[in-house]
Amino acid sequence: MGSAADFPKIDFTSNFQNIINNALSSTPETRQAVDPSTEELLYHVPLSKQADVDKAVSVAKAAFPAWKALSYDERAGYLGRYADAIEANVSGLQELLMKEAGKPVSNAAGELQFAIAHVRETAKLRIEDDLIEDTEERRATVRYLPMGVGVGIIPWNYPVLLGLGKLGPAVLTGNTFIWKPSPFSPYTALKLGEIAAQIFPPGVVQVLSGDESLGPLFTAHPGVAKISFTGSSATGKKVMQACASTLKRLTLELGGNDASIIYDDVDVAQVVQKIGPMAFMHSGQICMDIKRLYVHEKIYDEFLAAFVQVVKSFKVGGGGDPEAFLGPVQNRMQFEKVKDLYSEIGKQKWQVATGGEPVACDGKKGFFLPPTIIDNPPDDSRIVVEEPFGPIMPVLKWSDEDEVVRRANNTNMGLGASVWSNDIEKAERLARRLEAGSTWVNSHFELSPYVPFGGHKWSGVGMDWGIVGLKGWCNTQASWVRKKF
Repeated sequence: MGSAADFPKIDFTSNFQNIINNALSSTPETRQAVDPSTEELLYHVPLSKQADVDKAVSVAKAAFPAWKALSYDERAGYLGRYADAIEANVSGLQELLMKEAGKPVSNAAGELQFAIAHVRETAKLRIEDDLIEDTEERRATVRYLPMGVGVGIIPWNYPVLLGLGKLGPAVLTGNTFIWKPSPFSPYTALKLGEIAAQIFPPGVVQVLSGDESLGPLFTAHPGVAKISFTGSSATGKKVMQACASTLKRLTLELGGNDASIIYDDVDVAQVVQKIGPMAFMHSGQICMDIKRLYVHEKIYDEFLAAFVQVVKSFKVGGGGDPEAFLGPVQNRMQFEKVKDLYSEIGKQKWQVATGGEPVACDGKKGFFLPPTIIDNPPDDSRIVVEEPFGPIMPVLKWSDEDEVVRRANNTNMGLGASVWSNDIEKAERLARRLEAGSTWVNSHFELSPYVPFGGHKWSGVGMDWGIVGLKGWCNTQASWVRKKF
């Protein structure tokens, strides 16, 4: 592991440029994102166009043959040094992440810590050939070969972890990688690209920033072999449609409306302390946050009262606040969407357990909303049917197992779901009936670089991370060897 002195110092307050062929690359036009805690404009970043995309793809294609020819161990060595270089610059990255994402200190630090560990642990994975048949006459093997140029289209909510979570598997398996960050959070990605340029051979890792028009330039480009997209289901459908014209391989990790089912045998005081952060982490702006909480009717009142007290204890504060747990909504577009959902409280006469519709304050800056719990709304309410992606959620009663399974599965989404009970066998039995890419018992939102995650139904196609995720960056090849003519 290298020390901080082994890596050149990166400036995290200026000179935000694309990284193409390991060089800083500017564009004639620039744009600025906004600090969601203050609504102040941040630094200028490139506004990439077709020529920039063409150049980056061309460079990535040229770098691919030599990169894929390296062994897994050699490529893993580059990833290990990259993780060391990121860690050497973690302080500057954390300050930048708090500004662009509005993350309180604990959230920003946690994202970076997990992201660095993810790169290191991913580097330990290996895809082995599958020996299917080996007789005196013939041998049949399944191999997994790199595809070529991969593009990661990254969302604004976890710009570091979700970007590095695609970069690591892509380059480890022998692909070259282009990182396209969200227009709302481009800054950490550009600096991570600058760090990568010190580590990887030219063309292996590149980063291009732009506006909403940049993603379609990549999905339409004939030189791109694979798109890995994380974002909303609506945009995921557009990505899938765009990739069809060139039959690109793709992975889609999309929205969720995760259900959590609480049995009546739990220790209420203990469970609410765990569920509170898993429901409101990053102000509800995580696809795997708990979005619908089903509590058995026998403990409903006790549970709701205790849950409200936990949520009331969460301090709301801006990016960099060392005491805050909840930050702002990350951008104005999402802020307005979530505010519209809050406006349903009065219109639909929902019962509010805590929080409520935001009160306008003249002169107050930042995209902040009060953490809000809706008490047992109808199942056809927007707060139940839609993914809020903000700090508001419903708590609902249930009494019958078959009924609560039906209600939990009654959604187009299928990302994650959890069951909480002291009876592990009973909880596991119920969890197997839930239609989701990940299920948990007595936990939620538990992740590992070794375990794939992705969604069923409208929550995605394919999976990221782990061996399954690595294979998603590979073309499968059946290899036959005839030993006797």
